[in-house]
Amino acid sequence: MFSKETYVQRRKQLMKDVKQGLVLIVGNSDVAFNYQANQYSFRQDSTFRYFFGYDIQGLVGVIDTESGEEYLFGEEVDMDDIIWTGPIPSLSERAEEIGVANSGTIKDLRNLMDKAVFSGRKVHYVPPYRAENVEFIADILHLDPKYIQAYVSVELINACVKQRSVKSAEEIIEIEKALETAYRMHTTMMHMAAKEGTFEYEIAGTMEGIALAGGGPVSFPIILTTHGEILHGHDHSLQIKKGRMIVSDAGCENPMGYCSDITRSVPVGGKFDARQRSVYQAVLDAQLLVPTLCKPNVKYSEIHLAAVEKLGEGLKALGLMKGDIKQAVKEGAMGLFMPHGLGHMMGLDVHDMENYGENYVGYDKKNVRSDQFGLASLRLGRELQEGFVITDEPGCYFIPALIDKWKSEKRCEEFINYNEVEKFKDFGGIRIEDDVLITKDSCRILGRPIPKTVSEIEDEMCK
Repeated sequence: MFSKETYVQRRKQLMKDVKQGLVLIVGNSDVAFNYQANQYSFRQDSTFRYFFGYDIQGLVGVIDTESGEEYLFGEEVDMDDIIWTGPIPSLSERAEEIGVANSGTIKDLRNLMDKAVFSGRKVHYVPPYRAENVEFIADILHLDPKYIQAYVSVELINACVKQRSVKSAEEIIEIEKALETAYRMHTTMMHMAAKEGTFEYEIAGTMEGIALAGGGPVSFPIILTTHGEILHGHDHSLQIKKGRMIVSDAGCENPMGYCSDITRSVPVGGKFDARQRSVYQAVLDAQLLVPTLCKPNVKYSEIHLAAVEKLGEGLKALGLMKGDIKQAVKEGAMGLFMPHGLGHMMGLDVHDMENYGENYVGYDKKNVRSDQFGLASLRLGRELQEGFVITDEPGCYFIPALIDKWKSEKRCEEFINYNEVEKFKDFGGIRIEDDVLITKDSCRILGRPIPKTVSEIEDEMCK
């Protein structure tokens, strides 16, 4: 964990931003895998971990924003716990370690919540995303579970987003630790992808093992596929063959829970053919443009559009697009090739804080989400601030079903050369992604550089 003072200051700031009532922050519990004693690997709730530090099951934090009292609740240790897991600190010892004055059992929590609810005090909580936490919150607040989402606190959501969006120096250190592991994951993938006939699951499994050996799990299920036109390709059943590109989108969590998220696209066998090289370079040119534009007070939606325009210019040079590319972007023609957004926030969650709701994190009153196909999928559209950690991940995809649909509708045919696009329906896709810190005047790409240019990738794959 970080120092006691880090968690004390985070909770103090939360008390300043949430004016009245109690803040209820429920940590996660174990979840059965296939029977009660065999459980999924534990993953703590990020809001709880941010404010109360512990990566431990069954804890609940409460902050009284008016009195300033703070509480840590859970169940006390018994002999069975000690037998199976070894010596465990008491609740009071845990509370003291993070600067919380009060501790108690879940029964004590129920008494505190009863007193608050029946006296009409506001109890703030963020949207629960696990069924057991929905039931738990409903139970202790005497609510019908079906109304739990209706009573979430927008005030608390906004206060959490305000703090967690801006990463401290100690948080950046942890993110870069996760990126060092990601470096090993992706360079290993490149070495394995140089050998035709390898199965996708062999590569994905090796990458996940590297994540675990680095002290944490993967930050999301690994996307690794020779069918890169499938944006979230989690099926790893195919043998890799020359002529195909592998899209590898993967990251890890470090022991402190901070994430990395990197994508690299490489040619099976280790050498780009002419067609692969030409599309890859168009995507890379767009990806390299982004850091030159990133700085505080610039809307990420505007950077998204600039990157998409750069990609469109590259595709026009290949004969896949035509006409005025600025107008093509304005009318949404690039959605055929890049139907997702340029990037998202990253931190304790790989899509940081999106359990609160994407629009609370990526948009605000001044920046409203577009409803245009492709641009509507941009998770982060608001103005950048110093301390944001974001992803830069343009892509280009040839999705046969989408091509057929748009072609039949004659959609954007003044900008899309469908006769040429038809020739790429067997291509797959390409995505390139880095993690970027917004600095005082510009930005910095985090982590050790992972091979990204054509020559760098070919050189790495030959090792």
